[in-house]
Amino acid sequence: AENKFEALAAHDAIVETHGALKQIAVSLNKIANDIRMMASGPRSGIGEIIIPSNEPGSSIMPGKVNPTQCEAVTMVAAQVMGNDVAISVGGTQGHYELNVFKPVMAANALQSAQLIGDACVSFTEHCVNGIEANDKRIKELVDNSLMLVTALNPYIGYYKAAE
Repeated sequence: AENKFEALAAHDAIVETHGALKQIAVSLNKIANDIRMMASGPRSGIGEIIIPSNEPGSSIMPGKVNPTQCEAVTMVAAQVMGNDVAISVGGTQGHYELNVFKPVMAANALQSAQLIGDACVSFTEHCVNGIEANDKRIKELVDNSLMLVTALNPYIGYYKAAE
């Protein structure tokens, strides 16, 4: 660092860098939840996609495929978000010329990077690469969709379309 006093007292670079890791975790969490919802079923879920059956079955729901890879990614995301809080608090502790929270900040940042890397590799290998479209279910959803009625609404009116 150019300013040695700032380097001892402030760890803004760690806070900022981990903010980027947190954003990756937020995005991965959304992707994993979207895949989990799109694969939900077999009877009452959306079921537009089929995910690999890594840990098949359920004691209460035959035919269900447990979305364990999606769940693992959401747990990693939660841990990274928690690590971000600890790092942010650590960044606030640079009183005058010294911040003694650097070890916890570094440990959490390194853990987050490792978790995200490992989760992405596992999620890709054991889930994403095996996703398939559920053509039968997609056709069923399209055939029962209200999109045609919505498109006709300007021509036949709302009340007629609602019938």
